[in-house]
Amino acid sequence: MSITTAPLVDRFISRTLVNNISLVFAGALLTSIAAQIQVPMWPVPLTLQTFIVLLLGATLGAGRASASLSLYLAMGAAGIPVFASAKTLTGVLPTAGFLVGFVFAAALVGFLASKGFSKTPVKVALSFAAGSAVIYAFGVVGLMLALNLSFSQAIAAGVVPFLIGDAVKAAAAAALLPLAWKYVK
Repeated sequence: MSITTAPLVDRFISRTLVNNISLVFAGALLTSIAAQIQVPMWPVPLTLQTFIVLLLGATLGAGRASASLSLYLAMGAAGIPVFASAKTLTGVLPTAGFLVGFVFAAALVGFLASKGFSKTPVKVALSFAAGSAVIYAFGVVGLMLALNLSFSQAIAAGVVPFLIGDAVKAAAAAALLPLAWKYVK
């Protein structure tokens, strides 16, 4: 029998339909704000999105986090300028793979959090690394398709420039999430 841990946010907010919907919308809004905090790069800008995506998974749980990111994608697909540089989906086609990867990464990190991977620094860092790997995998395929890049070109353009930043984000989360759990106990 495996032990399941309720998401961190459930320690503060009761699970009601209204609260769940509010958290999903708040996650999508937070992701769209994080998309605007960026360092322009080609073909993928450096933003705070990945940090928020993985943090949503760790704090909201797999279901609500992946719903938040699905809503975020739907907002962009509907023409709301929520993506980096306030672009809509057609303006970010080279990065579409990364965006789709957000949904799956948040679900994975949320699943891992339910297994206790949001309570110790090492486990948080491992879960963020796994979530980042999912985002990279989708992103590399997207870059290959959208820009006709080879696998190595897509890795060089869409993974290598982000490794240090993602390691810093994982380290920040590894320091903060266990403290949050300690505080709520």
